[in-house]
Amino acid sequence: MTCTDVTLEDCLRADLYGLLANLLSVPPGNRRLSQLVRLEGDSSALGLAVSQLAKAVEKAMPDEVAEEYNALFIGVSCGEVVPYASFYLMGSHEHPLTMLRQDMVRLGIVRTEGIAESEDHISSLFEMMRGLIEGTFVPPAGPAIQSDVFLSHIAPWAGRFFDDLETAPSAQLYRAIGAVGSRFMAIEIEAMNRIGH
Repeated sequence: MTCTDVTLEDCLRADLYGLLANLLSVPPGNRRLSQLVRLEGDSSALGLAVSQLAKAVEKAMPDEVAEEYNALFIGVSCGEVVPYASFYLMGSHEHPLTMLRQDMVRLGIVRTEGIAESEDHISSLFEMMRGLIEGTFVPPAGPAIQSDVFLSHIAPWAGRFFDDLETAPSAQLYRAIGAVGSRFMAIEIEAMNRIGH
């Protein structure tokens, strides 16, 4: 990842969006687990959650994590936790996936070929946020654009998704991932609401 055109804070935000996107799109293998065990947090709520994630990874085995991922997100007919905005927003928002696709066109974001999940999957949305911060799709998006995308497509449901992940019966390693996501979303919601108003 290159963060040459953004602040250190934004670079760290992009890194965290990217990490969560990766962990929520596929179960981590040996290499990713060995990277996660080296994470270090600080005394903030998010930092403590990051430290807990590193500790949880110490006991994680790739085959068990893959089973956990399948139980949580895939299941026989449906996983324990549904990682799609449409699931959480249908009824409270008018066609959330249609609105997201319209915003993607407006911002010049093109769907990646070969991805089976729809664009409102949590990992896809987090990749979009990372790309907006880093300038992957267009020059780095300013705070107003980031705030608009976040408040429209992530803030209304991602906190509930991570809360559900933290309490899902099959969650072990993903309980710690849910805690990191939940704390990160709380920070982002506060920051983006300040920008958006």
